Amino acid sequence: MSRLTTPSKRKTSANQAKIKSVPSFLHWRFVVVVVTISLVFVGLGIRAAYIQVISPDLLIKRGDNRTLRTRSNPLHRGLIVDRNGQQLAVSVPVRAIWASPKAIAESMLEIEKKAAADPHFDLKSVQRENKKRWQALAEVLGQDVVDLKQKVSNPTKTFVYIQRQVSPAMAKYVQQLKLAGIYLRDESRRYYPSGEVSAHVVGFTNVDDNGIEGVEKVYNDYLAGVQGSRKIRRDGKGRMVELIEFEEGKKPKDIQLTIDQRIQALAYKELKQAVQYYKATSGSAVVVAVSTGEILALVNSPSFNPNNRAGVSTHRIRNRAVTDAYEPGSSIKPLAVLSALEFGSADVDSLIDTSPGWMHLGGNIVRDSRNYGEIDLTEIIRKSSNMGTSKLALSVPKDFLLDMYYNVGLMSDSGANLLGESNGIFNERNRWSDFELSTLSFGYGISVTALQLARMYSILGDGGIKRPLSIIKNDEPIESERVISEDVTQQVLQMLESVTQAGGSAQKAKVPGYRVAGKTGTSRKANANGYGEEYVNIFAGVAPVSDPQLAVVILINEPKGELYYAGHTAAPVFSKVMAASLQMLNVPPDDKTVSSLAVSTVNTHKEVVNAG
Repeated sequence: MSRLTTPSKRKTSANQAKIKSVPSFLHWRFVVVVVTISLVFVGLGIRAAYIQVISPDLLIKRGDNRTLRTRSNPLHRGLIVDRNGQQLAVSVPVRAIWASPKAIAESMLEIEKKAAADPHFDLKSVQRENKKRWQALAEVLGQDVVDLKQKVSNPTKTFVYIQRQVSPAMAKYVQQLKLAGIYLRDESRRYYPSGEVSAHVVGFTNVDDNGIEGVEKVYNDYLAGVQGSRKIRRDGKGRMVELIEFEEGKKPKDIQLTIDQRIQALAYKELKQAVQYYKATSGSAVVVAVSTGEILALVNSPSFNPNNRAGVSTHRIRNRAVTDAYEPGSSIKPLAVLSALEFGSADVDSLIDTSPGWMHLGGNIVRDSRNYGEIDLTEIIRKSSNMGTSKLALSVPKDFLLDMYYNVGLMSDSGANLLGESNGIFNERNRWSDFELSTLSFGYGISVTALQLARMYSILGDGGIKRPLSIIKNDEPIESERVISEDVTQQVLQMLESVTQAGGSAQKAKVPGYRVAGKTGTSRKANANGYGEEYVNIFAGVAPVSDPQLAVVILINEPKGELYYAGHTAAPVFSKVMAASLQMLNVPPDDKTVSSLAVSTVNTHKEVVNAG
């Protein structure tokens, strides 16, 4: 008999079955949540590990950009002064005007937001006022307002220079305009009190205060120093909370030149007047202290104003006295005489036959202006005989003659360490013809600078002692060597003295009260077809002969007109420069004839006064 299931029992079984299925569903949801949360935390952990361990640089950089700042200590370039302490280059405080295009764009956007939020906000009035201020800024800077706004039109930029090195007064006016995104920063600008007088020696700096010419460039690191810096961490309010790194800078140093600004100014004045009077292309003058090799003056004409170089052509900036080499002509004839005396192939009383005033050398002719006949060495120098110097040069071995040119510094730089200095032009050969040695003896086939020639004459003035020239004042002893015997140099100086006396070629080089020894040099300038009709005039000499103190070289390049000989152009300038320089340095006169005449004149004047 089958068992019957009652309705109540069937209901109970269904409920039990229903109750058993609920925990299974809840468990599944729990697993999903746990797994999801676990994955999120695992992902966060992996990301954190990646950021902090594997690749932390990005966040560190972003954090440092917000908090780290490097501050530089401002520096002012060192002074350049002459030997007496007179300032030749100083730094003056100026300001730079710069803009942040990003800040300007943000300011404009903020104004537009205010106008949109406030119906009473007068946007057009604000825009008109802003336009007036930009116009005022453009006018004070001398710029076009459209171009000015174009400079700051890129909102992605954060720094753009508007104008550098403006005066404090102009900077104050710009500050009062209160233009959003326009800022000021401190700078310094170089000022040159001596202007064009010392421009070629001192040089100048660029807008970033780095030397680009002259002493300013050669000694740029010395004058500029090295800026010190501090790396700090700041908080959200801009306050320093930590000093991370400190780097000590190098203080700029001053430089004292050997230049005597009094002599420099005088030499420039006389040279400039001569260049203008003779309508010359250019001119140079060098004054050297014989016993030390210090350069007391070095000038060129035309010059330029280093404080305002707008429109200045490059040829004016070139320091011709050290960069331009010319054939010196007769100014180096003393070397042939020195060689013959030093070697012993001639003595002071030797007579040289220059008849008939010309001679053939290898198919070429060497000639004098006229037949001088038999003349001694003094007459060879006084009359500037090409025949005489040629025969003296050929009387000594070739190597001995060439060594003399090297010994007096004509084939090397002067040692002054001046920017762009030339070693001159000299084509050394294995074989020399007699004609080539002959032309070399009277200053052709070799090109030298005015500075090299000044060094040569300073060696003659110092009794044959060779030392490097200097432009920087230095109290330490300078290396020197004897390259010519003292007796020979004294003999040649006395011969050179005859050039400025009666019958000499440069009587206009005489200096009242002082004995002067020197030599003219008038050479034609070479061109593509040989030698043209343009001349270089040189007078080089020393004084006083009894105790030489100064060597002076005057060079007049391409004088125009009838006066194209050095005795008429360079010699008078030499006389004025040498006379004033000796007086400024309190060098006592040594010309007894002039001194006696002066004493006689004074005594006569006293007698007249007493009689009255």
